This record gives sequence, C-alpha cells and structure tokens, in this order.
Amino acid sequence: MTAAAVAVPLPSSASHDPDTAAPHGCESGRAWPLGATLQAGGVNFAIFSGAADKVELCLFDRSGTREVQRIALPECTDHVWHGFVPNLPAGTRYGYRIHGPYDPANGVRCNPHKLMLDPYAKAHDRPLRGAAWQYAYTLGAEGQDLTMDTVDNAAGAAKCMVVDPAFDWGDDAAPAVPMSDTVFYEVHVRGFTKEMQDVPPHLRGTYLGLASEPAIRHLKKLGVTSVELLPIHAFNDERRLVDMGLGNYWGYNSIGFFAPEPRYAAQDAVGEFRQMVKSLHAAGLEVILDVVYNHSCEGNHLGPTLSFKGIDHGAYYRLAEDRRYGMDYTGTGNTLDASHPAMLRLVMDSLRWWVEEMHVDGFRFDLAPAIARDANGAYDHRGPFLSAVAQDPVLKRVKLVAEPWDIGDYGYQVGGFPAGWSEWNGRYRDCVRDYWRGMEGQLPEFAARLCGSSDIYQGARRRPSASVNVITVHDGFTLNDLVSYNDKHNHSNAEDNRDGEGHNRSWNCGAEGPTRDATILAMRERQKRNFLATLFASRGVPLLLGGDEMSRTQGGNNNAYCQDNEVSWFNWSEVRRKDPLIAFTASMIRLRRELPVLRCDQWLSGQPDADGRRDVDWFSVWGLTMTEEEWTNPAVRCVAVAFDGRFAPVHGEASPSVLMVFNATHETVTQTIPEVPGHGGPWELRVFTDVASVEGEPRMYSAQETLELPPFSMALLTQRGS
Repeated sequence: MTAAAVAVPLPSSASHDPDTAAPHGCESGRAWPLGATLQAGGVNFAIFSGAADKVELCLFDRSGTREVQRIALPECTDHVWHGFVPNLPAGTRYGYRIHGPYDPANGVRCNPHKLMLDPYAKAHDRPLRGAAWQYAYTLGAEGQDLTMDTVDNAAGAAKCMVVDPAFDWGDDAAPAVPMSDTVFYEVHVRGFTKEMQDVPPHLRGTYLGLASEPAIRHLKKLGVTSVELLPIHAFNDERRLVDMGLGNYWGYNSIGFFAPEPRYAAQDAVGEFRQMVKSLHAAGLEVILDVVYNHSCEGNHLGPTLSFKGIDHGAYYRLAEDRRYGMDYTGTGNTLDASHPAMLRLVMDSLRWWVEEMHVDGFRFDLAPAIARDANGAYDHRGPFLSAVAQDPVLKRVKLVAEPWDIGDYGYQVGGFPAGWSEWNGRYRDCVRDYWRGMEGQLPEFAARLCGSSDIYQGARRRPSASVNVITVHDGFTLNDLVSYNDKHNHSNAEDNRDGEGHNRSWNCGAEGPTRDATILAMRERQKRNFLATLFASRGVPLLLGGDEMSRTQGGNNNAYCQDNEVSWFNWSEVRRKDPLIAFTASMIRLRRELPVLRCDQWLSGQPDADGRRDVDWFSVWGLTMTEEEWTNPAVRCVAVAFDGRFAPVHGEASPSVLMVFNATHETVTQTIPEVPGHGGPWELRVFTDVASVEGEPRMYSAQETLELPPFSMALLTQRGS
C-alpha cells in the first residue's frame, strides 16, 4: 500500500528543532527496524498497525508542547507504516496519530485526536502521570468508551524521543556469573538511594545513584552477585492514585518496553542507565531487569489510551468474545497477546535491545504464564513465546527467570517452565515460612526445599538452579515485618486495608508491630537469622530482598506498590547502617561461597556409595538416622542434615562437609551430634542463630556430644571429611 507523502507545517509553527528549522519532507524509508532509527542524513520511522487507514507522524518543538509538523507516512508494507525524514537530529520529539475506525464494540479504538506513543520508542521525554488527557473516550459520557473524544491532547501528552545509539562502553564485559553461584538482590532504583546521604543529592533515587560508589560499596560488602531491578520500563501512574496524592512506585504498569523510565534519570535516561550498567559491571555485579510483558498500563475498556490500544487494539491485546472487552489473566484489566506475531516480535525485539544495546544480564518475567499462553489462551511450554526464546542466540547467554503464575486457568506453573529457565519458587517461600512459624507437618517438604526441590524440577531433567529460592520479595512483608506482624496494615494505600495478601504465613513472635518487650525482640532477631541462614544454606539460587539485611520495615504494609515515600525507601540512618544483621547476612553469603556443597548444581540421592557414605544424611535429635515414623509424625519439627562435601568436588578436591541442625519448636532441644560416615573428626560451629555471630575460639563438637538449641534456632557446622 502506498500513500502520497504529505508534510503539513502547522499554523504559526513552521519550525522543528531548532525552532527556526524549515518543515521536513518525507521519503519512503523502509519497514524495518520498527521504531525511530537515527541514520546518516535523517531518521527512519516505522510502526505496525493493521487497523489504521492512515498514520501521521507528529513532530514537536524542544519543549514537547507545540506540534510543529505532521507528516503522513507514505508507505505501508505488511501492516508497517514507514517513512524516512531527512535532517532530523537525535533528541527530536515525536508521536503518532492513528486514523482508522473508532469502534470499541468490535475491538478497534483508533482516535486521531489523541497522540500515541511509539511502542518501539527508546526514550520518553517525561514521566507519565494519570490524567484526563490520556483517555480516548469522553469521560462521563453516557456511552462510556463507546463515545469517541474529539479534544486534541497533543500539547499535554508525553512524547517519544529519537535516540542516538552511540555510547562509549569501553572494556565493559558481562560478569557472566554461573546460575548456581548467583545471589540475587531485588531492589528498587529510586528507593535504594533516595535517602542515602553519601550520594550527591541530585543523584539520589536515580540510575546514577545506584551506580555511585556508596551504593556499590554496600552491594559488594554484602557479597551479592546480581542486582535485580524492579521495573524500569517507562510506566504510567494510575489516575486514581494521582488523585489521592499517590503514585505507582513499583512500576508494574509499563507502556514503553524499550524506554528506561525517565523519573529515575537526572537528565538523560538512556545514557545514565547505560552508565549504571557499566559501573555495576566494573564492580563485578550483574544487572537483571524485572520485565512486565504480560500487561500494559492501558487497563480495561475504560482505561487510558496511550499506545497499543489506539494503534491496533486487537493485535496487541487478547480480546474476549465480546471484543469491547479484554481477557484478563493478570488482574490489571488487560493481557498483552504474545501469541500474535506483532506483539511477539515486540517482546523479542525489546529483550534483544536490552541485552545488545543496554548490556543487561538477564530478566525476571512478571506473571510469565500470561506471556506463554498460546492463541487459545492455554499455557503451553512449547507455545510461541517460549519457543521463540528457546531458539534465540542472544537470549541464550542471559539469565531467564519466571514468576511462574498468573490468575488465569492453570496459571500456577511452578516447575512448569522448560529447560533454560529458572523460576521464583513460591512453594519454597510458603514451606520455609510455615516451618519457621512452627506449623506442624512441614518437615518432609522443608527437607525437599532445603535440597533444591527435586520433587518439582528433577523429573523434567532441570537442575537445582532452576529454583530461585525466595522468602520475601517486593510484594508482601519485608523480612522484618514477616516476624513482626500477623496481619497486613495497608491503610495508607487508601483502600480500607482490602488490598494485599491476607494469608502471609507470618508470625509476630508475641506482639503485633513495634514493641519494647526484650524477649519478643530477641525472638524476632533470631527468626530473621533463621530465615537468612536457611535461604543461603539451601540448594538452588537465593534471592535477597533489598533492605532485609538491615531490617527494613514497611510498618506492616504488605502491598506498598503506591508508596513512593519513607514507607518504601531504604532508611540509611546510623542505627540501620550498624544493624548487626548486615554483618550476619554478609557472613552467610561468604559461607555459601566458601562451601560448594551448599550450591552444588546436582541432585542429591541419599544413597550410600561403596564406602557407605551418602551425599545427604538425615538424623533425629538423638543423632540417629531418621525413621519413617519420625518423617511422617506432624509434631516432629527438629532435624539434623549432613551434606557430604566428597560429592561436591572443586578442582578435584572435596568441599568441606556441612552439618545443619534445626529446631522449630517452642522448647529448648538437646541435639546429639550424629556419627556421619567418613567424618570421624570434630565439627566446627560456624553459624548459631541464637547469636548474631560466632566469635572467639573455634567451638568444636564431636560425634555423640550434644548441642543445646534454644526455641526456634538452627546451627551450621563444617568439617573436612576423610
């Protein structure tokens, strides 16, 4: 399809950027790559829309408020509208007007009065804050979204920006941390440094703040390997939140899958994001992005129209049988359709962009089953998205982690992703929480989770590193709040405490929230150490929620998605910086690195070898082999386990062996040190969660000696076997 190229200078604005430039003509250009591509002599524009009758490129002045020229893209090839505009520089602000049917009842929502963001835009010129201008229908009209709004919104709309791809990466190299050696640290770009006094004020809460020396120093002190960032794709604050004086802090409300969120930049989001990656790489730290390809910020049929909905609603979204409405597997009102070639191409192009041009090291996929559903809406591990990823040579070299659930039918897919993927292990989280709050009947599953969750992953010939072990993450209680609150306290979210998970598997240790009771406070500190020691001593890949190492609290709010304030920000006060838990966390990560037997990426069998030694052995409090009766007795909540380092050699030498003892009861337990085959020498106490650190002369324990375990405590001992 070919249309005449029409370049229309608007009244009193025969200029572009700089403001005195003459109007630009437009040549045919080409249909690839999609987006705005800076080339020698100008910019090529290409946008997919199978719904449009005409697409106009709109150019704006430097302020982004004055439209100076409209250009009808002259060519349409395979539903891609395209044109080449000579003499346009990097930094040009632009958007699109999509001419075509406005027929929401049939799933088509083109409205040329509304400026659309380019789905492939590499940068936006401002953050998006929900407002009336974002809606393509007349708010308050009797027909709701069936009534097209004809008020032009270009002056107030966010604009896309043409980006110069050049950047001096120097000798940047991916740290390429093996998955089994990885320690994830989940953190929010803004919240991490917003109150970090050592960071220059203008950089706090930004990409460059995260790249600053004080921020990196903290990460290196902990010993984490991979910084997992909450969403940094450009997103929108919901209008209802803005009206209440709140905002979408977490950022799971994406609209720009190629554009870094501008509110985290001091000036240049693209350049500053790249500099952050470069600085973190120089410190040996990987950068993992939490990506939200399952839905957009455009909501349901009554939501805003910013891009996909107004460009080609039926191509980008899954629509219901009544095409006015969308399918909702995400709980947000819409689901992007990665089974459609246009959306699948966007997702794959976006992932490759972030790897090849922004040098990120991997992705965590929010509500991943929603992306992996086929054209009929069924989760399919051989469906379009997962098949495309499996054959992609660029994505083969980065980490791929699924949040393996959505709210649709058969949406809980822990263990259901194919080889090459790891998953947030929600069953690990639930079991470990239940065990340490003293729930009966948890011991068999607790043992399976400690050993890498073979019951979930081994049958599919996946390794323990398929399990990303989580206890706390951004949604839910922080570690401090997990041991301080039985109930959620989300009143500041202005939803009458209705939002957020009601079943948290938490235990407040005897009082709800803050207390001065020394006994309760001591129990809470012990429980925090129990959770952290379990996390870092488990096979699989540990994820630490940023701030848990310094007892970060949200005051019992378990859904702080809209709290861009002190509720969510890290508290870098002197008291928090000196929290003994920081040193404890760092010591556990060091110990994990020192003991390959804890992170060995092989399955344990429990079967004796020719010398009678087992890679894993389980013992009762009496130091005897666990019996079937003890395993099946729901009241048994104490156990000892030995991991034999002989079965986890490093460079041909056996790893030190590990003996762990657990007491999840309200009573002090006397644990007899078992006789472990091949380990005739004494065991050295390395971790004892009743205290913040094991200090002084080494404390050694031989077989048949006893170790007193206070209520809710554990110990870890090591020995080099014979």
